[in-house]
Amino acid sequence: MESGQAAAVLRPLPLADEASAGFWDAAKEGRLAIQRCIACRRWNHAPSLACPGCGSLDLGYEEVSGRGTLFSWTIIKEAPAPGFRDKLPLIVGIVELAEQPHLLMAANLLEIAPEDLQLGMGLEVVFEAVTGDCTLPQFRPAQG
Repeated sequence: MESGQAAAVLRPLPLADEASAGFWDAAKEGRLAIQRCIACRRWNHAPSLACPGCGSLDLGYEEVSGRGTLFSWTIIKEAPAPGFRDKLPLIVGIVELAEQPHLLMAANLLEIAPEDLQLGMGLEVVFEAVTGDCTLPQFRPAQG
């Protein structure tokens, strides 16, 4: 096992379920796909089995732009698990995706110092292949 993979297993990894499998499958391909109701066209994240807007069970996944703005954040200064020791300070942000007001997604924020964070700053998705089976969407400041 490579050292990067050894560190990865020391981090908690998400497990896909019936509702979230489309999200994680797209992430493995380097795409950000968000659940969307076929009936009312409302975007929905975190994934669920029924649309929180209209109650429809007819949900699918559609690729989104990967752009958003910083809605909120927290800074973690002590490693919550051994696999995070080299990632401190860990910035976990709430990103409002561009496709819909209040379409919020929690993700790590990369390539920015804590003192440079600003509410409403533009962000773009990037992907980290943590293991061969797990790729995480994360965000960095928008490049342009």
